[in-house]
Amino acid sequence: MEIMDFTAVELGKKIQAREISVEEAVRASFAQIEAVEGDVHAFVTQEEEGALQTAQKVQEKIDNGTLTGPLAGVPVAIKDNMCTKGMRTTCSSKILENYVPTFTAEAVRRLEEAGAVVIGKTNLDEFAVGSTTETSYFGVTHNPWDTAHVPGGSSGGSCAAVSSQECPYALGSDTGGSIRQPSSFCGVVGMKPTYGTVSRYGLIAYGSSLDQIGPIARDVTDAATILTAISAHDPKDSTSMPRESYDFTAALKEDVKGLRIGIPRDYFGDGLDSEVKEIILDAVDTLQERGAIVEEFDLSLVKYAIPAYYVIASAEASSNLARFDGVKYGYRADEYEGLHEMYKKSRSEGFGPEVKRRIMLGSFVLSSGYYDAYYLKALRTKALIKQAFDEAFSRFDVIVAPAAPYTAPKLGESLDDPIQMYLGDIYTVSVNLAGLPGITIPAGVSKDGLPVGMQLIGDCYKENHILRAAYTFEQSHTYRRPPIAEKSGKGGEA
Repeated sequence: MEIMDFTAVELGKKIQAREISVEEAVRASFAQIEAVEGDVHAFVTQEEEGALQTAQKVQEKIDNGTLTGPLAGVPVAIKDNMCTKGMRTTCSSKILENYVPTFTAEAVRRLEEAGAVVIGKTNLDEFAVGSTTETSYFGVTHNPWDTAHVPGGSSGGSCAAVSSQECPYALGSDTGGSIRQPSSFCGVVGMKPTYGTVSRYGLIAYGSSLDQIGPIARDVTDAATILTAISAHDPKDSTSMPRESYDFTAALKEDVKGLRIGIPRDYFGDGLDSEVKEIILDAVDTLQERGAIVEEFDLSLVKYAIPAYYVIASAEASSNLARFDGVKYGYRADEYEGLHEMYKKSRSEGFGPEVKRRIMLGSFVLSSGYYDAYYLKALRTKALIKQAFDEAFSRFDVIVAPAAPYTAPKLGESLDDPIQMYLGDIYTVSVNLAGLPGITIPAGVSKDGLPVGMQLIGDCYKENHILRAAYTFEQSHTYRRPPIAEKSGKGGEA
């Protein structure tokens, strides 16, 4: 096998056994990036020189027994909305084009502490606002399965990088499905943990009550291992929640006997592509054959999830993005008269159309006279959605849903109709509104050769239920790679 054919955990074992050096692993990543990046464009920033220097230091610690963890020496890509000290962090926006942070996000720091080697920063929809990775200031990312299609978003760069084997795994962030939906489109595993499990310190905020960092990988074992590494209570993040255990690898058991799985009728009705529906229900049959108890049920309030989500997320975005005003850091207009014109010009020139749309919508729903009518009503709806899930989880351990109503759209289709793009998040946003954990795993491939992902949703702090179900299904499912991953450049053989 070539180096980039290994999963993150498999590669980590090879490195610990001294069968592959850290430098060889890093060089293999950059060789694959060189081979496919022109077609995929998953990265905003590549740090080959810095990664090779880090590789040497990590190798020394592995050799002297300091680093013995499963991810030591394994290359990783980071979504470009997580701060990395000394490495450009842009949020794929003109306004932060040359911003270099003086600190590192806690989740990234924990990976570095475990010996991971950061090779670069991945492309995203500007400020994580979007569902296709087409709103990036640095250009569009393409789906490795068919480069005429989008990879999904906003973590499309991270998902495309893992799918095309430019790196064994990556970090993404999920505000309304931004890990799970592109993972479905790119045929990889993507997980959003319970809100508060992974520190948001150093994650440049979009919707603070919804954002959560999570792993993107090629299999469930990797996802559980990465989540174990990045999870911890962090006093620097006021929303970080202490938990009894952060060992998610304990759930990696091929056993779903007696596991209660709920199928929401609301998620499998009108609007869902028939082929996507068939592939996911076939996957559910596989779990049922292995002993899971499957039952259909009605999950109320689903139709209110999209409007509630976009009111809340846009309101929080308008507040969070107010800091980018051209005063202390980031882009500043060249010509202006007075402070107010400097604000207006800097923000008008620095932000893209979709970000401006969300800021205007958010400012409107927070304005006097509309706050009660829209924002407070959305918060009440959010509470009712959480209550509906609480009732569902009194009956079920896991809820199965699509990650998206369709396979990856063609480039340009979604930007022509923003409302249709928003509606595409119908199956993912409720998980963020309720603070629940969710994982998307590859379930099959459509007749057009595009991946279909199955989403598994769990109750708060019950990641182990969805991981166990995902792992069990994965053992009976052959992982398929996109044709582009076969391009030469993956480095030497192991």
